[in-house]
Amino acid sequence: MKEVNITELERMFQEKIDQDIKIEPKDWMPDDYRETLIRQISQHAHSEIVGMLPEGNWITRAPNLRRKAVLLAKVQDEAGHGLYLYSAAETLGADREDTIDDLHSGKAKYSSIFNYPTLTWADMGAIGWLVDGAAIMNQVPICRCSYGPYARAMVRVCKEESFHQRQGFEIMMTLAKGSPEQKAMAQDALNRFWWPALMMFGPSDGESKHTAQSMKWKIKRSTNDELRQQFVDVTVPQAEMIGLTLPDADLSFNEATGHYEYGEINWAEFWEVVKGNGPCNKDRIDTRRKAKEEGQWVREAATAFAQKRAARKSA
Repeated sequence: MKEVNITELERMFQEKIDQDIKIEPKDWMPDDYRETLIRQISQHAHSEIVGMLPEGNWITRAPNLRRKAVLLAKVQDEAGHGLYLYSAAETLGADREDTIDDLHSGKAKYSSIFNYPTLTWADMGAIGWLVDGAAIMNQVPICRCSYGPYARAMVRVCKEESFHQRQGFEIMMTLAKGSPEQKAMAQDALNRFWWPALMMFGPSDGESKHTAQSMKWKIKRSTNDELRQQFVDVTVPQAEMIGLTLPDADLSFNEATGHYEYGEINWAEFWEVVKGNGPCNKDRIDTRRKAKEEGQWVREAATAFAQKRAARKSA
């Protein structure tokens, strides 16, 4: 059998990518491609799991039974998204427990947006509308990701995120049309979450270390700045429709380009949050670490039961 060298394998691999042929777990792939996917998918999974915390905080305080049921369903969805994504990372050879330990140690990151507190019920609307809206903008292109298991997982995730975005917008619209106090609450939530939502797309293209290679491999289909611009263009008219004002004095529509121009993002704040110095970084990680420690007995009991059942079958 003719030996194929690494250079030839890399050429054949890129050829498949260029032809939009999905890469599957048993296919040959460069180590860097595998590592890039493990990093991105595991961070995506961590974001879904950590993202349950600021919303779970409001389940018992939702204003009525309908709101409670919808928020509970949303948090359950996010748990499922995390499980899909951890499973996708495992197809690349990642160990689930190791990736979770990396989160707890601070080695692995998650979306910066979840390090901001949820102070009022209106924050549930702002998160659904803005944060899940930004997530959809990021994740719909991943449905065409070159890695098959990740792309397929994202199809269901995006359908559910679309529901979350509509739920959040409906909360904000209801508050904006309510009493002056309710509208003020909605405006305050928008003021606090607007800029962190724009930061969700990651650093500007000139500062991003991974974008160029991820685009070549078709892990990503658009750059951070392209996605951020799409999000702004979609969201500004929505805010205007419900009578809320975006907290950006420099926001304006450019007739020549057909896009909204927006003010300078506070990148110093972004990097501080990424480094672990955001308002809720420590609380989020402490909560997730505590959950793992307190759930250890359940995992041990489940393992013991499975072993005992297997022993009975083999006897």
